[in-house]
Amino acid sequence: MRYLTGILLSLAVIAATADVSASGLDAGKAASLDASKKAGYSPDVHCLAQNIYFEARGEPMVGKVAVAHVVLNRAADRRWPRRVCSVIKQGGYKKRHRCQFSWWCDGRSDQPMDRAAWKESLHVAKMIKKGVANDPTNGALWYHAVSVSPVWAKKLDRYARIGQHIFYTDPKRAPKQVADASVGN
Repeated sequence: MRYLTGILLSLAVIAATADVSASGLDAGKAASLDASKKAGYSPDVHCLAQNIYFEARGEPMVGKVAVAHVVLNRAADRRWPRRVCSVIKQGGYKKRHRCQFSWWCDGRSDQPMDRAAWKESLHVAKMIKKGVANDPTNGALWYHAVSVSPVWAKKLDRYARIGQHIFYTDPKRAPKQVADASVGN
C-alpha cells in the first residue's frame, strides 16, 4: 500500500509541475520568501517546502509527504503552535541545535541550493496544504533520521520507518490522521 501511495504521489507531483511553472515562480528565485509570495504561495507553504527540502529532499515521495504531515499533525495538536511556520521554527532561538527541526538552528544558510529539489518541495507542500495526500504516518508527531538514536524516542510508540526516517506516535493518545490540511490558516 505504501508503495502504491508513493507512485500516486509521484504522478501528482509530475502533473503539478506545469501548475507551478505557470504560476511564474522562477526556480532561481524560489529560495526567497518574497519570490514564493509573488508566485502566490502562502508563508506556510513556503515554510513547509523549506522543511521538506532540508529534512527530506533525498527521500522518496512518501518520505517527503510523511515529513510534511508531521508538521501538520503538530499544528493540529494543542501542544504545539497552530501555524505551520511557528511549528517549524519552534526553539533554537537562544541556543544552537535546540530546535524542533535541525536545519532551522544549525547556523547554516536556509536558502535551498538544489533548484530541482526545491521545486519538488514546493509541489509537495502545495499538495499537502490542499489535502491531496493522505498521512502515511498515522498521525505521527515525531520522527528522526535512522542514523541517530535520540533519548526521547524511547518514550514513544514507533509507528514506521519511511525512507531514512523513523516516525513515532504518542503512546498516550490514539493516533489520528489530520484531515484538514488547512490547519493554521
